[in-house]
Amino acid sequence: PLGDTRRVGKNLPIRATAHQVFRFFTRQRLPVTALLAASFGVAGALALAWTNPSFDDYEAHAGDQLVLLASDELCNENALSMLLRLWVKDCSALVESQREALADLAGRFTTRWNFGLGSFYQTEIGARALLPGLSLPDVEVVSLGLAGRFVILRAETNQGVRSE
Repeated sequence: PLGDTRRVGKNLPIRATAHQVFRFFTRQRLPVTALLAASFGVAGALALAWTNPSFDDYEAHAGDQLVLLASDELCNENALSMLLRLWVKDCSALVESQREALADLAGRFTTRWNFGLGSFYQTEIGARALLPGLSLPDVEVVSLGLAGRFVILRAETNQGVRSE
């Protein structure tokens, strides 16, 4: 009633020889397009990992961005008091000369999340008093470092608080 045991034994070998295993796996061929897609995917991931910007790269980028922001905020006609405008002849050159200090400042207030292929950077700089009646703006920037470049995902700032 349970069937012919000889027939079951012939269809289901208990042990497979190395030659049988090799033949089984060599008969299964992956499509060429799947192999190409996997190769390009691996190559792309390696390229992104290789070009993931470092924290020093971000500091330099942030210093450049802060120079632009500070120049816009401080060097327009209404930002400085009359006395400061007489004292500071070339506001944009003065701000430009502080690029390294601004990059260092950004580095101290930045958190990096490194994911191997890319990194997220969050910089939060609270308002700091520079001179009586003049302070740096409050800044929060979230950036993505990917393939040797930085993309600003979100940037929020308020105007420098003037207390008179």
